[in-house]
Amino acid sequence: MDGLEDKWVRAWEDGGVYRFDRTRPRAEVYSIDTPPPTVSGSLHVGHVFSYTHTDAVARFHRMRGRAVFYPMGWDDNGLPTERRVQNHFGVRCDPSLPYDPDFEPPAKPDPKRQLPVPRRNFIELCERLTEVDEKAFEETWRRVGLSVDWGLLYTTIGHDSRMASQRAFLRNLARGEAYVSEAPTLWDVTFRTAVAQAELEDREQPGAFYRLRFHGGGGPRDAQRPVYIETTRPELLPACVALVAHPDDERYRELIGTTVRTPLFGVEVPVVAHRLAEPDKGSGIAMICTFGDVTDVTWWRELDLPTRAIVGWDGRLAADPPRGVPAHPYAELAGKTVFSAKERVVELLRESGDLDGEPRKISRPVKFYERGSKPLEIVTTRQWYIRNGGRDAGLRAEMIARGRELEWHPGYMRARYENWVEGLNGDWLISRQRFFGVPIPVWYRLDDSGEPLYDEPVTPPEDMLPVDPSSDAPPGFTEDQRGKPGGFVGDPDVMDTWATSSLTPQIAGGWERDADLFGRVFPYDLRPQGHDIIRTWLFSTVVRAHLEHGSLPWKGTALSGWILDPDRKKMSKSKGNAVTPIDLLREYGSDAVRYWSASGRPGTDTAFDTGQIKVGRRLAIKILNASKFVLGLGEAEADASITEPLDKAMLAALSGVVKEATEAFEGHDYTRAMERTERFFWEFCDDYLELVKTRAYGEGPEAQSARAALRTALSVMLRLFAPVLPFVTEEVWSWWRHGSVHAASWPSAAELPPGGDPVVLAATGEALRQVRKAKSEAKASMRADVASAVVRGAEVLRISRPDLAAAGRIADLTLEDAPAGLTVDVVLAPAT
Repeated sequence: MDGLEDKWVRAWEDGGVYRFDRTRPRAEVYSIDTPPPTVSGSLHVGHVFSYTHTDAVARFHRMRGRAVFYPMGWDDNGLPTERRVQNHFGVRCDPSLPYDPDFEPPAKPDPKRQLPVPRRNFIELCERLTEVDEKAFEETWRRVGLSVDWGLLYTTIGHDSRMASQRAFLRNLARGEAYVSEAPTLWDVTFRTAVAQAELEDREQPGAFYRLRFHGGGGPRDAQRPVYIETTRPELLPACVALVAHPDDERYRELIGTTVRTPLFGVEVPVVAHRLAEPDKGSGIAMICTFGDVTDVTWWRELDLPTRAIVGWDGRLAADPPRGVPAHPYAELAGKTVFSAKERVVELLRESGDLDGEPRKISRPVKFYERGSKPLEIVTTRQWYIRNGGRDAGLRAEMIARGRELEWHPGYMRARYENWVEGLNGDWLISRQRFFGVPIPVWYRLDDSGEPLYDEPVTPPEDMLPVDPSSDAPPGFTEDQRGKPGGFVGDPDVMDTWATSSLTPQIAGGWERDADLFGRVFPYDLRPQGHDIIRTWLFSTVVRAHLEHGSLPWKGTALSGWILDPDRKKMSKSKGNAVTPIDLLREYGSDAVRYWSASGRPGTDTAFDTGQIKVGRRLAIKILNASKFVLGLGEAEADASITEPLDKAMLAALSGVVKEATEAFEGHDYTRAMERTERFFWEFCDDYLELVKTRAYGEGPEAQSARAALRTALSVMLRLFAPVLPFVTEEVWSWWRHGSVHAASWPSAAELPPGGDPVVLAATGEALRQVRKAKSEAKASMRADVASAVVRGAEVLRISRPDLAAAGRIADLTLEDAPAGLTVDVVLAPAT
C-alpha cells in the first residue's frame, strides 16, 4: 500500500480526472458547496472525518454520470487568522501608525509583548502566514484523496470574495435589509470587537450572589424601609438605573412608582415593574444596570430608562463616572478591570454596612464569545446589521419555510434549524472591529466641524468593487479630503467572517462574474457541514440566498457529527485534544483513515478510534491480495458464459449489494453502503473464493464460468469500494482496466447475469465453515482430506455439491434432508 497516495495524486491531477466539465447542462451537474476550512494552524482529524463524507458522496455522483462541481476554498480572514499572526510574529495591529514598506517582524517574537504595527503591514503578515498554511492544507487534502477540482480554488479574503461580499452588502443596503444602528452590543473585551448571537456559547463559571441594601428615597411616596436585592455583579452599581419587580409580586407592589437610593453612590433610581422579573429568584427584585446582561437591555429598551455606561471597550471601568454618579467613591474604581472593581466594591459595601451577610457561592452559565477567554460585556456601539427575522415575524416565518423546503440528512436536524430561527432575539450583527477581513464598503461625509454624518453613508458603484475605505477615496472625493471638515472618513470596520462565508455558493459559482457557470451550478445540490454550525453558516447562507435570489442556496444539506476524544469530549484545537491527521495518514494509509471516517453516520458523533483505522488498513491490504489472486487465475475466454449455479448465486447476492449500496448513497448514508459492501467482500473471500478456486484453476466451461464470475465480481466490488477507498481501488483497476475507476460507471444490477439464488451461496458457505471448524477442532490442517461428510438440511446444496466437495477436500459427500437447520458431520481421512 505504501506509495499509492503519491502515485495516484499525481496521476489524477495530470489526467484531470476530477476536473469539472462545464459544458454539461444543469440537469447533468451535481454541485457541492464545500465548507472552506479555517486556515489558522493545521487541520485536525475531525476535518478529515467530515470531508471524507462529502468526498464519498461526490465520487458516487461522478460515477453515476454527473459532472461534479466540487470546489475547495480557504476561510482565511477573520479573528482566528489575526490571533495566529499575533502569536506567531509577536505583533498587534495599530491602525494609527503609518505604513512601513520596509517592515520586518521581530526576529524573536514575544507574544506577551507584542510590537504595534500599522494595519497594512499587519494585513501583509496575515497574507504571508495564510499562504504557508494553505499550502500545507492542500497537501493534506490531496493525500486524503479529496476529489475536488483544484482549479476552482478560492479564498474568503481573495479578490472575488471581497467583490461578491461587498456587492451583496450594497444590495442589502439598497433594499433596506442592511442598516447601521447604535445600540447595546455584546462585546469581547480581549479582541475588542462586537459579537453576534450565533457566536455565543454558555460556559459554567463559579460566582456568588451578593445581597445589597438599597435605601429609601426622598420623594413623598418613597418607602422608608430598605430594599434588598441579590446580584452577581456588584461592580455595576454605578451603572444602576432602576430596580425592577414583577407586577404581580405583592411584596413590592407598593414600591412600584417610588424611588430608592443606590448603596455607596446614593443615586436615586425608580422602582419599576416588568413581566421578565423573576419573583422566585433571589429576593424577587433586581437592579437594572446598563448593561449587565441581555435582560438589562430588554428592560432598558422597553421601560425607556436612561443610560449609565461604565465598562469600556477594553473591559475596564471608564475614567469618569456617568452623569449623576458622584466622583467619590467612583474614582476608586476608574480604570480597574471588572474583576478588580468587583473586589473593591465589595470591600466598600462591607465598610458601609450595605452588604447583607456573606456572598452565597453559586455556579452559573456565563456568555462567552466562542473563541474568547473572558466573559462578554455589553457596551453601546455603532454596528451594521442584516435583517434575518430576529425582529421581523414575517421574515422569520419565511426563514422557517425555507428550512422546510430543504432536504435534511439526517431529517431530525431540521429541528435545530427551526429552534434557532424561532429563538432569534435580534438581527444579524455583521460588523467587526478587526482588521483582516472584507471592509464594509461605506464612507461618511464630514460636516463643517469634522463630525461624521452617519445618516448619509456614501457607497461605491458596483464596478468600483472591491474597495477598502481606509485607503480608497469615495466617488466625488479625493484622498487629500480624508479626515478633514467637509471631506470624508471611511468606515473602519470589516465584515464578520460569516458575512463572507455565507456567500460561498455565489463566490465559488461565479455570481455576477461568470453567468454561464453560475447557471450550471446554482442552486447547488448539496451543502455538507457540521451540525454545530447550523445556526451560523447554514442559516446565514439561507438568509443571503433568500434575500438576493428568492430561493434556497441548495437542494439539500448533509450534517456531520463531531469527533470525540476517549473521554467523549468534542475534539478541537482550542481544547488541546485534537489529533493532527498527517501522521495517521502516513502510518496507516489514507484509505484506512477514510474507512474509519466513513464509519460515522450523518449527524452522529463518533469516537476517534485507531483500532477502526487498523481494520481499514487490513481491508485495503486484503483487497490488493484478493485482487492479485483473482487476476492471477487468468482471463476467461471472450465468449465465456457464467453457467454454474454457485457463480450465479454469488453474482445474485452481489446484485442485492449493488441495490442496497446505491439506495444508501442516494440517501447520503455512505456508512451503510460501505458496511454492506465490506460484508459481502469478506464473504466473497472467505467462502466463494475458497469454493471455486479449484474449479477456476481447471479447464473447460466450468472453469471459464468461475473466472468470468470472479472478474465480474471484482469489477463491481472495486467500483462499490471506490468512493471510500480511492487509492487501493484505483491501483487494482489499473492492473487490468484502462482509465480511472473513478471515471467508470457506478455498477448496476443490469450488468450482472440473472437467475442465480443467493441462498445457494449462503448455504454452501455455511457448510464449508462447518467442515473447516471440524478440522480446526481436530487440530488438522485446512488441507486435510475428509473421508466423508454428511450435510443435512440444505437441499439447495445439490447444485453446488462439486464445489463444496472440492473446497472441503471431501471424498464422499452425502446430502440429506432435515426438518430445520444446516448441520455437517465430518469424518477426517486417516493421516498419512
